[in-house]
Amino acid sequence: MTTRADLSLEVSGRQFLRNGRPHRIFSGALHYFRVVPEYWRHRMLLCRAMGLNTIETYVAWNLHEPQPGVFSFDGRLDLRRFVVMAGELGMDVLFRPGPYICAEWEMGGLPAWLLADRSMALRTPHPGFLKAVARYFDALFAQVGDLQCTKGGPIVGVQIENEYGSYGSDAAYLQWIENALRERGVDTLLFTSDGPEDTMLRGGTLPHILKTVNFGSKSREAFAKLREYQDGPLMCMEFWNGWFDHWRGEHHVRDPKDAGNALEEMLAQDASVNFYMVHGGTNFGFMNGANCGDKYVPTVTSYDYDAPIDEQGRPTPKFFAFQEVLARHGANIGELPAPVPTASFGEVSLNESLHLFDALEHLAPPIHCKNIPVMEDIGQNYGYIFYRTFLNGPAAEGALHLTGVHDRALVFQDGVLLKIVDRDDAPQGLAITIPEGGSRLEILVENLGRVNYGPSLHDCKGIAGGVTLNDRPLADWEVFPLEFQEPFRLPWQAVSPGKPAAFYRGVFHADTPADTFLKVDGTHGVAWINGFCLGRYWNVGPQKTLYTPAPLLKKGANEVVVFEFEGSETPCVSLLAEGILG
Repeated sequence: MTTRADLSLEVSGRQFLRNGRPHRIFSGALHYFRVVPEYWRHRMLLCRAMGLNTIETYVAWNLHEPQPGVFSFDGRLDLRRFVVMAGELGMDVLFRPGPYICAEWEMGGLPAWLLADRSMALRTPHPGFLKAVARYFDALFAQVGDLQCTKGGPIVGVQIENEYGSYGSDAAYLQWIENALRERGVDTLLFTSDGPEDTMLRGGTLPHILKTVNFGSKSREAFAKLREYQDGPLMCMEFWNGWFDHWRGEHHVRDPKDAGNALEEMLAQDASVNFYMVHGGTNFGFMNGANCGDKYVPTVTSYDYDAPIDEQGRPTPKFFAFQEVLARHGANIGELPAPVPTASFGEVSLNESLHLFDALEHLAPPIHCKNIPVMEDIGQNYGYIFYRTFLNGPAAEGALHLTGVHDRALVFQDGVLLKIVDRDDAPQGLAITIPEGGSRLEILVENLGRVNYGPSLHDCKGIAGGVTLNDRPLADWEVFPLEFQEPFRLPWQAVSPGKPAAFYRGVFHADTPADTFLKVDGTHGVAWINGFCLGRYWNVGPQKTLYTPAPLLKKGANEVVVFEFEGSETPCVSLLAEGILG
């Protein structure tokens, strides 16, 4: 008779036991929310072919609860299907539900609506935060609680919070998270993951919970530090074999030989490993995160991560280097699945357009506010926010100031672009003159992604500090929340190139849908294929193309829509067979 204990992943001395037998975890991070569901199985088969026996995934709370108490677990958010699929392929699952996940994901996976409470203290015992987490855990574990290994499912371990030692040191908060998981029926192995440093291991762990560490190299030093805190099995929960990219930065790559040597050193110590990432995927839509230290730097749309399986799902030289090392350490190597076809569909003219000013009434009803709000004040999570007010005249030259632009603003007077203001610009007044009949002041602000790591998670979007003219606050605003949740239904016109803040539309034909990469001949904006938001493009690099999976295409006519933020003289796109990073 098989007992629940026989099915568990357990700790016995310095080793793991799976079904009562010594076990090493060879795992890879694969985020269901960064891959279209049609490709989940293909990516898992690649993981198995590399030699992995486990899939690790974060859970993106902000996708599953887009508004308080409104949950979604369907389609590309069918987390249960993802976990079941891994089990059907003979793989275990390491489950990391947060509530905070970092992951270079918008606000670290925390829902933006939490910030509507100006007293909110994230990742603390703040009553409003704990109430929201409890509701999220209720919904989440109603979906997957019965998929734990103790109940015959593939989930063998559940993480408590995520790298909490890099943020705080409130043991009572961590204990609350543990209790909340147990109260919802989580009875499999619990673990924490933190950097291999004293402050992180002291602040992010609980004495009785399995501790794991995260690093990209120097495993001997990292595991020596872990040994100071527990005498259990060694595990690197995040082996950073690549890295992520920021706009205006370089594309990060790591030599496969160097990464393979680091893996060899780690496994030679009888350690277990989770590759972060084994396949990165894509930050579709508006879901990229950002970092904020000396400057604010948003993450690009691609999450290729220089991982062993690239963004389009192809094994790289790093894949085969890791496969060789894993085989030497007893991993079972599976067969490679057939590659996913790619295709070029050529250049597409965007021969219809509409300026934002003409599109507003078709996109969102206006909200009237006495004082200028941020997105969170009006229930908006992502996208753009458009502000309009009227300036009485006449008035001689005055100084207009925008304070707290989060993150990039176009400032218009009577429809004419005056200036682009970036979040990190030095404060300076914008000289304006108001004619006798008065002027319209219009400001479009783009949310480039909320900070996902560090002390600046409380990152409200829009204009956070106000707008003044000659040091007097401007009031009586008409506000349009442009979250772009619905498909476009615009009264398209003949193309009018060059204008900032304009929509463009074109159509291309695909006899046989295949993976492709969209290259926009524009400056900066967002692109959609058949109503699906691929994400941001920006000519500052390093990313030059947007990955477009075949399941987003249709046989026959396909629609491309681009919202060009700064203006394009030659609005067109190209669909290429290869992506361009760096």
